[in-house]
Amino acid sequence: MTEEAHSSTHPPLPPTTEDSWFSKLRLLRSRRVGPVTFHRLLAEHGSAQNALDALPKMARAAGMSGYEICPASAVTAEVNAAKAAKARLLCFDAPLYPPALSQLSSAPPLLWAIGDLQHLTRPMIAVVGARNASSLGTRMARSLARDLGTAGFTVVSGLARGVDTAAHLASLETGTIAVLAGGCDVIYPSQNTDLAQNIAHKGLILSEQPMQRTPQARDFPKRNRIIAGLAQAVIVVEAAGRSGSLITARDALDLGREVMAVPGHPFDARAFGCNALIRDGAVLVRNAEDVIAALPPMPSAATGSVSTAAPPAPEVSKPAASGRKETVTEKLTQLSALTQALAGVPTPPQEKRSLKETAALHQMILAGLGPSPTASDQLMRDLELTPQAFTPALTELELEGKISRIPGGLLTRRNRGDKSG
Repeated sequence: MTEEAHSSTHPPLPPTTEDSWFSKLRLLRSRRVGPVTFHRLLAEHGSAQNALDALPKMARAAGMSGYEICPASAVTAEVNAAKAAKARLLCFDAPLYPPALSQLSSAPPLLWAIGDLQHLTRPMIAVVGARNASSLGTRMARSLARDLGTAGFTVVSGLARGVDTAAHLASLETGTIAVLAGGCDVIYPSQNTDLAQNIAHKGLILSEQPMQRTPQARDFPKRNRIIAGLAQAVIVVEAAGRSGSLITARDALDLGREVMAVPGHPFDARAFGCNALIRDGAVLVRNAEDVIAALPPMPSAATGSVSTAAPPAPEVSKPAASGRKETVTEKLTQLSALTQALAGVPTPPQEKRSLKETAALHQMILAGLGPSPTASDQLMRDLELTPQAFTPALTELELEGKISRIPGGLLTRRNRGDKSG
C-alpha cells in the first residue's frame, strides 16, 4: 500500500468490534499462542492485529522458519460452525465475561457459549468427582446439586460420567453450567448427548476450545482450571488418589477458592482423594448446609439483608457512592481498570541480539529448566537477566515448543516427544 492511500490529515480508523474479535480469535488459534502468551502479546502490541503482524518476525528471531499465523479461512470456518451450533463468543473484555474467571493469570481470552448467559451472573459452586462413582456418590452429588440450586447457586461441572452427570441432572431446572474439554458442539462422552442438549436449552455450555474439536487428554486439565475459576468453591464427592477431580481441587486452592470434600470409607479407593483433602484442611461436607455455612455471606443489594449470592459487579464508570464502603467486587473492578490502563503504557524496546547471542540466551534458559515447574521471576533472577531480554526469549522458546507455561507464573521444559500445544 502506498503512502497516498492514507490522508495526512485523517488517522486510520480504529478496528470495528467484529474486526477486533476476529483478530483475537485468529491470534489465539495461531501456533504456540496459549492464553498467557495471548494476554502478553496483546499488552505489548496494543491490539490483536498488531500482534498477528509481529508474530512471524518474532518466530524468525527465535530461529523458526516457515512460521505462519492462523489463516483467516480457518477462523471463518470456526465462526460458521459456531453459528450452526448457535454458539456465542465471549471475549475476556466483554461485559458478560465471568469476573471471577478474569482473575486467572491464564484466563481464557475467548469462550464459546451455548445457552443462557445469565447463569454467569449468579454465584457458582463446582461439584466434581469420579467417573466410576458409587451409588452413594451419585446420590450425594444429586442431593448437593439439587439443594445448592434451590439455595440460588449455579452448579458447575464437566459433563463427565458419574458425579458430573448426576450434578448436572439434579440442577438442570435451577441452573447448571457444563464446561467442555473439546469444542462446544462436540459432546464427550457421547452418552451425555441428550443431557448436553437439555443444558443448552436450560443452562449453559462453555468451552475455550475451537468448535468441532474432539477433546484430547491434554485438554481436560485446561478444562478443570475453568471450572475452578468460575466457582466460589469446589466440592469433590469421590476421587481416587490420581484423578482429574484432584487437579480441579488444586487449581481451586491456587486461586484462593474454597475446597470441600465428602468423606468416604477408608477401604474405598474412590474415597482416597477426598479423605486426603479433608486431612489437609478441606471443608468436610455432609450436606448443602455445610457448604453454605463455609462460604462468606454476601450483602444483598436489593434488601440489605445477608445472602450467599454475590451482587452483580458494578460498571467501571459508576464510582462508589460517598460514605459507603466499597465492596470487594468494586475494588476488583477498579483494579482491573487500572491494570488495563497500565497495559497501555509502552514497554521498553526489545534488546537487539545476534543469532549467536539468541542461541546462547535460549540455551541458558533451557538449562535452568527441568520437568518440574519453576517460577519465571525466580529463574530470571537466578540467571541475572533483565526483563527486556528474558521476556521476549520466553515467547520465542514457547513458539518453538521448547517450554510450556503453567498457571501461576510457572515454566517447564518440554520433552522432545511432546507434540501437544
